[in-house]
Amino acid sequence: MTQGIDLAFSPAIKAAQTRKGSRHAYAGRSMGEVIDDGLKAYVESRESAYLATASADGQPYVQHRGGPPGFLRVLDERTIAFVDFKGNRQYITTGNLAENPKAYLFLMDYTHRRRIKIWGRARVVEDDPELVARLMPEGYRAKPEQVIVFEVLAWDANCPQHIPQKFDAADVAAALAKRDERIAALEAELAALRAAG
Repeated sequence: MTQGIDLAFSPAIKAAQTRKGSRHAYAGRSMGEVIDDGLKAYVESRESAYLATASADGQPYVQHRGGPPGFLRVLDERTIAFVDFKGNRQYITTGNLAENPKAYLFLMDYTHRRRIKIWGRARVVEDDPELVARLMPEGYRAKPEQVIVFEVLAWDANCPQHIPQKFDAADVAAALAKRDERIAALEAELAALRAAG
């Protein structure tokens, strides 16, 4: 078994799988440990991500991060980074990462009913204007505060079961506008045929 699967499936989890009858489905299975082209494309197309951290004593915290597609950037086969924009200034993620680098990214694609789970370690990079400039989405109106650098240790994709299919408002608006244009063209054509006939 790989490091990735052992990272995700602790002895307690394996015991629960055995007790509940699913261990055979996961025995010998592996997880991705480097970012391949498919994962890179998926990561960099996200507009939304959930970053989970925990304090030194294990208190969990999940924080939403968002931006235009490409705000999450793959730097190499093991590294994802993004500009952390100014927000509510609670700094829970920042504090947690200062004492516990273990982190987790959860990336949803409701339109295609896909989710990617990424285990790793993360760190906050402050006072690096060159890195901020490299990662800042062009034209995005947000104030950069710092950078989160996420080292990928393992990743896995889940099945689509129980993921509701949802569509982005901009995609729906574009589809409705296209439909309305077609309706207007057909109505104009019908009016012209009636006038001629």
